[in-house]
Amino acid sequence: MNRNELARVAHAMVATGRGLLAADESTGTIKKRFDKIKVEGTEENRRAYRELLFTAPGMAEHISGVILYDETLRQSTKGGERFADFLTRLGVVPGIKVDAGTKPMPNFPNEVATEGLDGLAARLAEYYSLGARFAKWRAVIDIGDGIPSRTCIETNAELLARYAALCQEAQIVPIVEPEVLMDGGHSIERCEAVTDEVLATVFDRLLAQRVYLEGIVLKPNMVISGQKAANRASAQQVADATLRCLKRHVPPAVPGIAFLSGGQSEAEATLHLDLMNRTGPLPWLLSFSYGRALQASALSAWGGAAASVPSAQREFLKRARLCGLATLGRYESALEKQAA
Repeated sequence: MNRNELARVAHAMVATGRGLLAADESTGTIKKRFDKIKVEGTEENRRAYRELLFTAPGMAEHISGVILYDETLRQSTKGGERFADFLTRLGVVPGIKVDAGTKPMPNFPNEVATEGLDGLAARLAEYYSLGARFAKWRAVIDIGDGIPSRTCIETNAELLARYAALCQEAQIVPIVEPEVLMDGGHSIERCEAVTDEVLATVFDRLLAQRVYLEGIVLKPNMVISGQKAANRASAQQVADATLRCLKRHVPPAVPGIAFLSGGQSEAEATLHLDLMNRTGPLPWLLSFSYGRALQASALSAWGGAAASVPSAQREFLKRARLCGLATLGRYESALEKQAA
């Protein structure tokens, strides 16, 4: 393991003013998004849509890395250049989603554990040869009546830590993603308590597996009210609670934190990140690793039409620029009204 190189890549992933584009939607997930805009979920349409994002003029000014799906890592631009090579040439780090999704936990109703450790070492070696320099594994923790259980939290934390150790052995930076879902009607206080327990357990297991903390990127949820909560917390309350939680549990050795959007709207996810970055100094860089919160407007503008590619790219670049400003604490809600 070359620790210096792992740390270099991790820092590049959370470079100030830039963040990660999560373009690792599974075939099933992207089909659902295509269905909403009446686009057929073919391999070529998936490839064309990803190319639209990756080739947006000036994309690399705001995007430091892209999380790819297995299919996408093997695809190329219409000019024949592999996506991973194209991104690397732009100074954007290619990454890869490596988990195999969640499965219900026996004896623990409504709780899941993430699968994908079987054969992971061999897959990581192949992904490295294909150009991937970081990976992503998502653990899912739901809040509900009687959940999450301690067993669910411990199981997912252990899986995350074992995945991270395997990644670093393969010279790949692991994104450690323990996501406490914002579904349901829970309060921000409940989310904070659960996120506290999850992060404490995850870092305990990372240390037990001797994971090199300087060579990881944390991708957590923000501490936020459930989407169905009667009284949702304000943006400032979200920023304050999230920072409180992170300061308790995330060691300063971790280079950066790239938040997931987790179902927040584009503007909401950007504002929350900005407010946190206005509260400094902080021991780590705070960035973004957004999927829907970077792509929703672009996807709608595209609609599957080749003639709409430029307008879709403008929408994507607008969101990427605003998220980049949020990493600097320079985002203003008024910027949302400006044309893409």
